[in-house]
Amino acid sequence: MTHIIENLAEISDRYEAVLCDLWGCLHNGITPFPAAVTALEQFRDAGKTVLLLTNSPRPAPSVQTQLDQIGVARDLYAGIVASGDAARAAMASGGYGTKVFHIGPARDEGFFAGVDTEDFYQGTDITRVPLDQAEGMVCTGLFDDDTETPEDYRALFLEAKSRGLKMLCANPDIVVDRGDKRIYCAGALAKAYIEMGGEAHYFGKPHPPIYELAYNRLTQITGQVLGKPKILCIGDGIHTDIKGAVGEDMDSLFITGGLAAAATNTVTQPDPDLLEQFLKQSQMAPTHSIGHLR
Repeated sequence: MTHIIENLAEISDRYEAVLCDLWGCLHNGITPFPAAVTALEQFRDAGKTVLLLTNSPRPAPSVQTQLDQIGVARDLYAGIVASGDAARAAMASGGYGTKVFHIGPARDEGFFAGVDTEDFYQGTDITRVPLDQAEGMVCTGLFDDDTETPEDYRALFLEAKSRGLKMLCANPDIVVDRGDKRIYCAGALAKAYIEMGGEAHYFGKPHPPIYELAYNRLTQITGQVLGKPKILCIGDGIHTDIKGAVGEDMDSLFITGGLAAAATNTVTQPDPDLLEQFLKQSQMAPTHSIGHLR
């Protein structure tokens, strides 16, 4: 059974690094959570490493810009690894063709920026085209996540499926909470496409490519290879953050006051019986749990 803790400091001496999720843990898409910021500051000030690990479809520089805009100080963390980074590398491999149809909002333009000029992607020739000219699809989100649902994409997906197009999903999250509103993410569209018989591939948590990037980044930052027992994964997504940690054989801290707040009746802390029931239904066993990161 998971261990419910009062604060991160209670267990921080066991770990040298944290891989911390963003939405639902550090911020709500609009403003940072002060208690979470303080907890990570204390961890950092103890000489340990805070690496932000996010299923944002944007590459790390774009994520950092967003964090700047909502007031998360850059000295809080040592680096960022985003699913957008893993997905860009997959796109550059040519596995989805060189002519791709982009499903996503204008704010995700950063996903494509520099792909044809940066050294890492040298030789890549990726062009965005209309669906009827595409060799593959890249999904970073809904065109308008304020008003749309996956059902709005049924006709588009039927055409894509008929043409045998593969989808690269740059964000496996199904939903996130933006302020007090729950919105659909790219993962919801990938799920819908698969259910219609289409083919979609994921490049964020809980899938291995993003963790490989995270390990490499930690090694660059710390100058050493940290053993997995010294790394703690923090997140509110039971099927992304926690499932990924379990799959990578790392300890995890489940933030119950995010996506699972209602199911666990979390205000300050989760109801232990409801939490146990939720975890049993999810078939996941986080090492630790807490209502909110603090």
